[in-house]
Amino acid sequence: MTLIPTDLSTSRITDAVRDPNREIAASSRVLDLSVGTVVCIPCFRRPQHLRLTLESLAGQRTPRSFAVVMVENDAARRESAPVAAEFLAAGKLQGICLVEKRQGNCQAINAAFETAQALFPLATRFLMIDDDEIASPDWLELMVRTAEATGADVVGGPVLPLFDDDSKPWLARHPAFCPAYDYTGAVPLIYGCGNCLITRSVFDRLGSPAFDLRFNFLGGGDCDFFVRCRNAGMTFHWTAEAVITETVPEGRTSLGWIAKRGLRIGAINYRVQCKAAKTAAARAHVFAAMLGRLPLSLVRAARLSFTTKAVVAMHPVMVAFGSALAAFGIEQRPYEASKIVS
Repeated sequence: MTLIPTDLSTSRITDAVRDPNREIAASSRVLDLSVGTVVCIPCFRRPQHLRLTLESLAGQRTPRSFAVVMVENDAARRESAPVAAEFLAAGKLQGICLVEKRQGNCQAINAAFETAQALFPLATRFLMIDDDEIASPDWLELMVRTAEATGADVVGGPVLPLFDDDSKPWLARHPAFCPAYDYTGAVPLIYGCGNCLITRSVFDRLGSPAFDLRFNFLGGGDCDFFVRCRNAGMTFHWTAEAVITETVPEGRTSLGWIAKRGLRIGAINYRVQCKAAKTAAARAHVFAAMLGRLPLSLVRAARLSFTTKAVVAMHPVMVAFGSALAAFGIEQRPYEASKIVS
């Protein structure tokens, strides 16, 4: 174990944050530079939720020493930084909080992973949790054990919704909220980074920036990242027991929000597929497939309407329509600061 007082290692922390658009907002009194695991947390205007996230991390049942790297992505308000500073100063967690002045989803995630790798050179496992999520007590231990036991490059786990509006429990089965898998084992791909573990070798192989800034305001940089991992021959494993819960405010259970979410999923899918298509012929195939999915989505929705609620049945149509809009340059930008609602 290599423990250093952070007041004696200012130069080391500064070296880890070389980018002039990033600055240190807070750090713990002591850092263990020999940790093998770092948890990354992008933060934006959800200080009350962040407190719950950090409490869940402080309560992890694991013998492993780990660090946290939090990224405040609102350089003007900085509502998350004081919460981070409180936990670090009290010694509940060790690590740092930095401010990423360039706003956007991918900017914040890149800042977290890049700083974690630079500041903790012996770390080989990097987990991520969002600032509106709560980790179950054994989450970190289960994720790391899975990576060690399977040798997987990427480990994923479920994010289960915790609705503020408890009158719609059936929404947990909607594709916008339902985990991709319901079993533990090898999987072909994971789609989101709200509950993931990525090994250092993945970042080494894919290069920098890990999360493509073209997805900065649309979202989907994580989906693109994992598709690139798959295309590079990397392996994925799912750990169904490593549960994270996500707080879902009432605004995100409205018909309008769910419809927009479907449109955005469609736009992300189309952008990721187009990016992966390296030739004009391949891009033409993506466009033709998008057109073909429009009528097929109506058929699928009609079939689903016999067994599920209309809002769930309409999801394939919204996804297909979102892809079509994206093909003509029309897509949402929900991660622009002026449009984000906590």
